[in-house]
Amino acid sequence: MAALEARGVTRSFGPIRVLHGVDFSLIPGEVHALIGENGAGKSTTMKILGGYLSPTEGALLLDGQPVSFADQRQAEDAGILMIHQEFNLALQLTVEENIFLGREKRRGPFLDQKAMRAEARDLLSRLDCHVDPRTPIRDLSVPNRQMVEIARALGRKARVLIMDEPTAVLTGRETDVLLEQIARLKAQGTAILYTSHKLDEIARISDRVTVLRDGAHIVTRTAEGFSEHAMAEAMVGRDLTDLYPAKSQAQDDVVLEVEGLTVPGRVRDASFTLRRGEVLGFAGLVGAGRTELMEGIAGLRPATGTVRVNGKTIRLGSVLAAREAGLVYLTEDRKEKGLLLGKSLTENLTLLALDRFGRLSIDKRAEDAALTQAIADFDIRVKDRAMVAGSLSGGNQQKLLLAKTMLAEPQIVIIDEPTRGIDIGTKQQIYTFIAALAAEGKSVIVVSSELPEVIGLSTRVVVMGRGHIAGELTGDQITEDAILRRAMGVKEMTGAEA
Repeated sequence: MAALEARGVTRSFGPIRVLHGVDFSLIPGEVHALIGENGAGKSTTMKILGGYLSPTEGALLLDGQPVSFADQRQAEDAGILMIHQEFNLALQLTVEENIFLGREKRRGPFLDQKAMRAEARDLLSRLDCHVDPRTPIRDLSVPNRQMVEIARALGRKARVLIMDEPTAVLTGRETDVLLEQIARLKAQGTAILYTSHKLDEIARISDRVTVLRDGAHIVTRTAEGFSEHAMAEAMVGRDLTDLYPAKSQAQDDVVLEVEGLTVPGRVRDASFTLRRGEVLGFAGLVGAGRTELMEGIAGLRPATGTVRVNGKTIRLGSVLAAREAGLVYLTEDRKEKGLLLGKSLTENLTLLALDRFGRLSIDKRAEDAALTQAIADFDIRVKDRAMVAGSLSGGNQQKLLLAKTMLAEPQIVIIDEPTRGIDIGTKQQIYTFIAALAAEGKSVIVVSSELPEVIGLSTRVVVMGRGHIAGELTGDQITEDAILRRAMGVKEMTGAEA
């Protein structure tokens, strides 16, 4: 019998229907993956199962009996917990305070800090995460914040665990640890709903897979024999044989020269060049300093050294100087640093190029026309033009961020983690867009933790390790093995690969 089941669930927001009679079940001791493009209805389905939303039509069954949750607290009381893709943590509180928030341990009238700290350490150690439980959440890295979210869920001993993109910000090692924990929970009889855009994880961890497309149920089948390619095609409804577009050849002239750039405590003495029409990949392990180097070049971090654009030295530490030189940076963290989630699509789109829409007052008609053009050019899928940016799916938020950046008409574009948390169909669109930029003569730097992405897009790859540039690869040299060996500082095995 299913622990939790949705039967014919429909959900509408006003006149807009986003789920169309979805059937879905979670069985004890099983991992059931839910996949689909951004906007397919995955998040809405999960929120209904987790008590955050009520179905417009249809029913939920708990242990075979109809149930209705007034809110997520009632669902949690029934043993149904959800780990959100968007962190649900109090930044000003410590790790241990977040883990036990709302269910604090007491010793008489007082909080039992010693017991909570010990249990928090134990939960984190199960995830091979060794942060101090007394550390405020705001001082943690993004991957460690995710581990705290997961530890909090583990501590509540859920009978149904809903996991929304839990590995989107985790390293390969951290992902392996989490998947081991999932296997342990499965063996203990926990029913698990797992969503991820990383189809290799889906194939590795799942017993059954359900595909949603445009709010409708497409197929449910066992994971065995359901190849990653078949999953991807079921998600998008079209052939994805050519995921990466053809690479264009870079021109001879150098548009960006970085010499001896040092970002205190993060990067030391980094030097490289970028040519016109080139897609230059930056690879390396988490903590290698890739993002910090790019932020230093773009004026977002204090740095020393020299950066020249088209032969002219630009002032370091100034975003305006970089932008005026034609260089822009797309942050890896679109939600906290890239977009104003509570503001409208138009306000987000025009922010970087606001001077083009008036000085004393904003030309609203021109802004509206720019949004119309961006929606068409970048295939931003919006239900209502008046919606705020935070209501968009992850893939459409990334498209909006790209549109916002390109409205400034840059010649050099640095894109950090271009497809993190994005479905396979949207990935293909973004890859095509990056290739088109290079074909137009613009120069692109792609920073990515996904090695197939770096290899598939780049004509040249710079590898970083421990805060410095560890090597450069071109042509047939660009392989996962060669990148990883340089990133880890392992010596070459053969002369042919040097």
